[in-house]
Amino acid sequence: MPPLRGGSPLNSIAEALASALGLITTWDPRLVEIVALSLKVSLSAVLFATLLALPLGAAVAVARFPGRHGVIVVLNALMGLPPVVVGLVVYVLLSRAGPFGEWGLLFTPPAMVIAQTILILPIIAALARQAVEDAWIEYQDQLRSLGVSGIAAALTLLWDIRYSLLTAILAGLGRASAEVGAVMIVGGNIDGVTRVMTTSIALETSKGDLPLALGLGIVLILLVLLLNAAAFLVKEAAQRKYG
Repeated sequence: MPPLRGGSPLNSIAEALASALGLITTWDPRLVEIVALSLKVSLSAVLFATLLALPLGAAVAVARFPGRHGVIVVLNALMGLPPVVVGLVVYVLLSRAGPFGEWGLLFTPPAMVIAQTILILPIIAALARQAVEDAWIEYQDQLRSLGVSGIAAALTLLWDIRYSLLTAILAGLGRASAEVGAVMIVGGNIDGVTRVMTTSIALETSKGDLPLALGLGIVLILLVLLLNAAAFLVKEAAQRKYG
């Protein structure tokens, strides 16, 4: 990186970092707007993905049907979905020539939520399936003796290990908050409309605006740390309360 103001690269980085901290401490309006939109999109995607993925994962864990192992393999494989491919598929579906083009969702936050939901749903579902299956192996005899099976057993296990499932949900949140490719394609990275933290960091870095890029990077890391710390504390409190 070329030095700024004729100084050394190290001084340039220090100046950029100081400016970034200044943006954060003064609640720079542009930074706040980008962070707020990022949280809105990512948390919405995590909510929708969780509502779909937990029942799906629990159902696959408890049910026994032909091709179940194939479903598990596919579910695990989908955890590595390429974001740009998901973005491309959603773009085609939401474009004017696509089947849902009349909805006018392309290059809007809802399109970004859809793309992120598709990306993180397999992650939460696969991790939830493993957790529920472990619990099912341990408690299936007890549940069957009580006459609980099928969907009822899956829902019972989901509730019983609800705090352990926070790990799966946080994994989905981590993927959503770090996503660039898919949201760039379906959102267009439009300033003030669909520009989130990750796409802003990529753009501002390419423009050489390191203070804003560093500021957003610091906020992103802090948010992930805070959310993980909160989930850990909730899980620890629950374990102490319920043993």
